[in-house]
Amino acid sequence: MQRHALRVLIAANLGSHARRPSCDDAGVSLLLDRLLVLLRPCALLLLGVVFACTAGESRSSGPEAGETSSGPVAAAEEPTPVEEPVADRGVEGGVVADSPGAAAAEEVVEEVEPELPPPVATYMGREIAQTMHWRGADWLLRETREDEEHVTQLLDNLGLEEGMAVCDLGCGNGYHALRIARRIGPEGTVYGVDVQPQMLSMLRRRAEREGLDNIERIVGTVADPRLEPDTCDLVLLVDVYHELSYPEQMLASIRASLRPGGRVALVEFRAEDPDVPIKPLHKMSKAQIRREWEANGFEILSEFDELPWQHLVFLGKKGDR
Repeated sequence: MQRHALRVLIAANLGSHARRPSCDDAGVSLLLDRLLVLLRPCALLLLGVVFACTAGESRSSGPEAGETSSGPVAAAEEPTPVEEPVADRGVEGGVVADSPGAAAAEEVVEEVEPELPPPVATYMGREIAQTMHWRGADWLLRETREDEEHVTQLLDNLGLEEGMAVCDLGCGNGYHALRIARRIGPEGTVYGVDVQPQMLSMLRRRAEREGLDNIERIVGTVADPRLEPDTCDLVLLVDVYHELSYPEQMLASIRASLRPGGRVALVEFRAEDPDVPIKPLHKMSKAQIRREWEANGFEILSEFDELPWQHLVFLGKKGDR
């Protein structure tokens, strides 16, 4: 069809001029065929330009970049592991919010963190250990833990009562928090604090499976557990304190969070015992505990020495008793 149209146009054009005597109909036909061969690439190029312009106009009338037919596309997030499809975020002082708009709300209500000095690598002669990554959380739930640490005996000696407010600082996936929540009952509150939202996601799912709704999950920072002042009867730290890279700031926040008569239960692997199969970096001696905590406004109230591998030291604010 294109060839016929071009032939008509060329023939009409030739018809308006005097025909050369040597050109018969067969010659005209041959000339037209040769012209078609020469003009075909130009025609294809012209059609391509027209198509591109048309397609561009069509795209410009569709959704804007970053949108779909149902609305704006959410900003790309860091890939989340399969076992952790939702990473909780802290809102209003760090309390975890599970609503879909929590991340957006956080930008509005969360206070800007004050500037901090660089984290310390050593404190009072002790090297600071690295925080355990959430990908190693299964180790916290190992079947041998009760035999190794006598966790039930530990909890029996914390002085837990129904209705208490207890913070499990560095709660991880909730190994202790869930047990405490059952002991203090529905009138009590467990504040589960961790700097890794993935840990708190695991805690949430475990609490839901067990039907426990008296646990508040709080995303802390490396320098602030984000506990409200005068809220805690007991703050429990199990194998956590030696990992704090801002010990002075954290101890000041813990002091402020204690109610009158409130206590801290500090649990650390015994550095004095070479038979405890834990790396030295993750152990503390009683002398080191006393040195660091007394320098930050605490005093030792009592000690429990019956655990197989760990110290259990109770501390309170100086002058509070």
